[in-house]
Amino acid sequence: QMEYENNTVVKEFVLLGFSQTHKVQMILFFFFLLFYTIILPGNVLIILTIQGESQLGTPMYFFLANLAFLDICYCCVTPPKMLADFFSHRKTICYNACMAQLFFLHFLGAAEAFLLMAMAYDRYVAICKPFHYTRLVNRAVCYVLVAASWAGGFIHGITLFALTIALPFCGPNILDNFFCDVHQLVKLACADTHIVELLMFLNNGVVIVMCFALLLISYIVLLLKLRTQSSKAKSKIASTCVSHIIVVFVMCGPAIYIYVLPFRAVPMEKIVALFHTVIFPLTNPMIYTLCNKEIRSSVWKLVSKYILTCGK
Repeated sequence: QMEYENNTVVKEFVLLGFSQTHKVQMILFFFFLLFYTIILPGNVLIILTIQGESQLGTPMYFFLANLAFLDICYCCVTPPKMLADFFSHRKTICYNACMAQLFFLHFLGAAEAFLLMAMAYDRYVAICKPFHYTRLVNRAVCYVLVAASWAGGFIHGITLFALTIALPFCGPNILDNFFCDVHQLVKLACADTHIVELLMFLNNGVVIVMCFALLLISYIVLLLKLRTQSSKAKSKIASTCVSHIIVVFVMCGPAIYIYVLPFRAVPMEKIVALFHTVIFPLTNPMIYTLCNKEIRSSVWKLVSKYILTCGK
């Protein structure tokens, strides 16, 4: 709705969502609900397994547990509203909730990107400087890297939030999406947004591309380093690096597609945004789990122990 005072002020935004057909909305609702009831507990199980197994007390698994926690938080930003909207004839979100959704989406997304860089650093030191590993990647360093990831994400999110909240919205209030995001909100602003668009691009697109390039280069260097390793070490390092590379592409690919040219019409943007904000984040820790024998065996041990306890 729009309220007329001295100026016309938008108090809420209308989300078009995926489809206006009730049958399609119900199919999508049950699909996403089933996905969450399977994958979300899997991420919690990964965290519990890493916390409960002493053999998984290395920095790599510490970072993986934090990644799983970040992904769980990230998937609490847009999906709850999306699932509730499947039952709403008119899908709306108030201005304050829209801005909060925007902030947390970019805060947690950027924190995850920086955490992936910390994980790349951990693998680089483990493979290229193994004799200095305990000194360069000790527990204190791990805490600093995780804290820096959260701080970097917060700075990124609060910057985009400040740029967006300063924009005046006094006209159209319809967003052709299932959540609030910066590049669509800028199009609705009733002011000259060229400078804001440039600042948002520098804060969003450039950061994403730089993170992606640095991560890709680091893992290419690690894979080249495999030539000097034994056959057993090659297999273990390769499986770890490949899983990391898959997650990098899964996370950064859709983000680049959406945000590198964010103020132009992008084909299939809604579908890519769905995978970027809902599907991929929860599957990231699963990719690591499937490629890691230690975690697989530890997860199975924890599940078996729980089943036996319930049986007794």
